[in-house]
Amino acid sequence: MTEKSGEQLNMPLIAAIVCVATIGGFMFGYDSGAINGTQEGLKTTFGLSEGALGLTVSALLPGCAVGAFMAGRLADSMGRKKVMLIAAILFIISAFASGAASSALLLAVARFFAGAAVGAASVLSPAYISEVTPANIRGRLSSVQQVMIIAGLTGAFLANYFLAQSAGSSLGEFWLGYPAWRWMFWVQAVPALLFLVTLLVIPESPRFLVAKGRLTEAEHVMTRLFGSAVAKTKVQEIKASLAGDHEPKLSDLNDPKTGKWRKIVWVGIGLAVFQQLVGINVVFYYGAVLWQAVGFSEADSLKINILSGMLSIAACLVSIGLIDKIGRKPLLLIGSIGMAVTLGILTICFASGTFVDGQLVLPGGVGTVALIAANVYVSFFNFSWGPVMWVMLGEMFPNQIRGSGLAVAGAAQWTANFAISMSFPWLAANIGLPITYGFYAAFAFISIMFVLKYVHETKGTELEDMVG
Repeated sequence: MTEKSGEQLNMPLIAAIVCVATIGGFMFGYDSGAINGTQEGLKTTFGLSEGALGLTVSALLPGCAVGAFMAGRLADSMGRKKVMLIAAILFIISAFASGAASSALLLAVARFFAGAAVGAASVLSPAYISEVTPANIRGRLSSVQQVMIIAGLTGAFLANYFLAQSAGSSLGEFWLGYPAWRWMFWVQAVPALLFLVTLLVIPESPRFLVAKGRLTEAEHVMTRLFGSAVAKTKVQEIKASLAGDHEPKLSDLNDPKTGKWRKIVWVGIGLAVFQQLVGINVVFYYGAVLWQAVGFSEADSLKINILSGMLSIAACLVSIGLIDKIGRKPLLLIGSIGMAVTLGILTICFASGTFVDGQLVLPGGVGTVALIAANVYVSFFNFSWGPVMWVMLGEMFPNQIRGSGLAVAGAAQWTANFAISMSFPWLAANIGLPITYGFYAAFAFISIMFVLKYVHETKGTELEDMVG
């Protein structure tokens, strides 16, 4: 799709907005990944069982579900920018509170509020980017969110590795006599502060301004983004796409003919849930523990996490180059097929192992195959479902229901994330890695059929032309 006649893109401003908004994605990744290197410290300091560890680690995720739902709704009343500012403040407060926690309960509470910030950033950053970028490059720019999520995860892995190496282990003393695992939480405040400061200089979404009747402000933002020749026309197009008798509200999700949720809402929920049912965050949250379980040392496991992060960024960059050319649906299909195959290989690898003194040991060479398969699996995810799901949630809903649609789909995504992440330690210990990974492989296969039947292409479509 080409630029509209008279459209003069202000690419420096658009690029600056994307950079600022995607710091939210970086924080999303960093807060999600920071827990990865702290688990030995948490178990030892607070005397946690595997089940209690799972609950503590997963405390972030109910907060994410609440944050995603509330942010989607508040974004329609307060604005995208203000809600992201609140998220940035929560990131800072929760970072300090997590590192200072004197009990597992206090840590869980702090992580819950960190989750609220993560949930808000996860749905609003891609939505905000979609609302201020032209349709023909919207996919590429929205996909930067996933690169920043992985950059955040990788940044957390690097910081955790540096802190653990400097202190001797995650339990060793670091600066000011505090153990390294506490500093793994505290350093999160640095990018969070950058997010807060930079948010102050970007404009509000013009589509929110139109929905609130602030047409002059919306036209001013549109002029800055696309030039004065098309600003007024774009504002009128946005206005025409909104219901004239009321501002966006949750009940707009209902189909006027049936009174039930529109089909597009269920497709959004399906995309959100399948992204988690393939088990990706088991690798992100429990990567260090997983690779120690198959024979790697703590130091080697942290290095593997860093390698996975680098491969993930490379896969995201490939996706960015293709998403506006071949479309969203083909990338989802390729990813589903690739994940189904690689998860199947992991299932077979883990099934060949035996337990020695309670530790899973894989036959010679099988551990290497498992490592390769896991990293190829992560690459397929970050080539496809990782960025594309967030791109589609940010753009697929019509203007009238975008905030509400994001609220419901985002809450569903984080609820599924919580269920998968909380259940993994128990499943791995009581049912075993083969069945657990077989479960994830099955959902990867089912996602192929879901995409083929229910997902419609959104490449190059203006937000005002989205139907649901």
